[in-house]
Amino acid sequence: MTQENTNNLNTSNVAEAKVQDHFDLFHTDTYQELFEYKRQFEGAHSPEEVARIAEWTKTWDYREKNFAREALTINPAKACQPLGSLFVAAGFEGTLPYSHGSQGCVAYFRSHLTRNFKEPFQAVSSSMTEDAAVFGGLKNMIDGLANSYQLYKPKMIALCTTCMAEVIGDDLGAFIQTSKQEGSIPEDFPVPYAHTPSFVGSHITGYDNMLKGILECLSEGKKQETTNGKYNFNLGFDPYVGNIRELKRILNLFDLDYTILSDNSDTFDAPNTGEFQMYNGLTTLEEAGDSINAEGTFFFQKYTTPKTQEYIGKEWGQQTFNFRPFGIRGTDEFITKLSEITGKPVPQELIDERGRAVDAMNDSQAWIHGKRVALYGDPDHVFGLVNFLLELGAEPVHIVVTNSNPEFEKELQAVLSASPYGKDATIWGKKDLWHLRSLMFTEPVDLLIGNSYGKYLWRDTKTPLVRIGYPIFDRHHLHRYETLGYRGTLNLHNWIINTILDELDRNTIIPAKTDISFDLIR
Repeated sequence: MTQENTNNLNTSNVAEAKVQDHFDLFHTDTYQELFEYKRQFEGAHSPEEVARIAEWTKTWDYREKNFAREALTINPAKACQPLGSLFVAAGFEGTLPYSHGSQGCVAYFRSHLTRNFKEPFQAVSSSMTEDAAVFGGLKNMIDGLANSYQLYKPKMIALCTTCMAEVIGDDLGAFIQTSKQEGSIPEDFPVPYAHTPSFVGSHITGYDNMLKGILECLSEGKKQETTNGKYNFNLGFDPYVGNIRELKRILNLFDLDYTILSDNSDTFDAPNTGEFQMYNGLTTLEEAGDSINAEGTFFFQKYTTPKTQEYIGKEWGQQTFNFRPFGIRGTDEFITKLSEITGKPVPQELIDERGRAVDAMNDSQAWIHGKRVALYGDPDHVFGLVNFLLELGAEPVHIVVTNSNPEFEKELQAVLSASPYGKDATIWGKKDLWHLRSLMFTEPVDLLIGNSYGKYLWRDTKTPLVRIGYPIFDRHHLHRYETLGYRGTLNLHNWIINTILDELDRNTIIPAKTDISFDLIR
């Protein structure tokens, strides 16, 4: 075949092989016919019957049946323990997160974090298979730790479990010691660990277990007679890496010496320099070990870190503080405490930022005041949002917290009861997003706040969704913003207000029908 004929053939093939976007592809006749054949094969109900049942699921009758279920969870607003464990481990210098279990589990956690942060996430596993499920995973760990140490040159390996390892009862402490005796890793190499069974607790439980394990490991034998003059700060399972940077900015304004316990801001928002860097955790192992000698430790997520706080208080004999620097009041309380411990006045820069946030809230209060809101998320995340909504004059109505606990519900209920805007709120602990769907159909609200999974509720109930939380898969770069402090207050406020204004425009967009008040100025 001549070169000319080859060129003609290639051109013809390219013209025929048109690559379509998936949004259009599945609407073509070929795929529509396949979908129809699939419905026939499955014995699917008629569209009329599907529509009838769908309407019934919006009723009080269905709501009662929905809330009566006990043995089934549908779309819970939480993830499992190892996710939180890997998340916190990634904030420490040269640390390789290691999942003792099957390859599929760690692949899921890696992809989950990558999809939210749009960053590659490095973690390894013991790659346990059927034989390990029968005989135990010791051999997998001996080989896995050796390979991880030799190939990836970490300074620390943070090890957690998955369901398989927990069901068969693998003892991490004993396995790690045996691996060191077998020469997989040096005897003095740090391998903090946490048992993180996915079938109990949630990602915040795994976060707490691993943070405690890392601090236990690195601080062993490092207690001094005098303090190092520093304060420790931990943000908990906070998906907004901008918050770590904002916190450091505020602390630097007070000229406070500090250690961030798990600084993963660069892990999940690394600069693109053209060179791959395996590890981006910014909390050095030396700093983490010396945190035992600090003046005290601040926690921003009380219900995410109970074991770690108890450990620091009892074993280190160190004072712990709980603050929620979100919204005006929460930030005021935190800033006042920093002024107290440093003996310095509040910097004018922060005073000005507070004024701008308050001014913005005043400018927009007419759009948010009295709006009924449904929201969901982790306990501490929801607590901060509720406080801020009450400051705005919004009315939290449905509050769904799948990984709730009685102490959290009691504290939040006291806050709601103290505000005239919280009188109609109900805290739905241990409920899921399918429960929330029933609530929103039977007792409609004006606004929904939550992660990307809320888009299904938005589609069904037509309630505008403000994407705040974790994970956010279907929008980009929100994790880079701060939600903490006065600057963060302004971001939260803007996201909420502008979602309301977007919805107003959508509802007044039909010419000569709904556009009577389609205003340019809002």
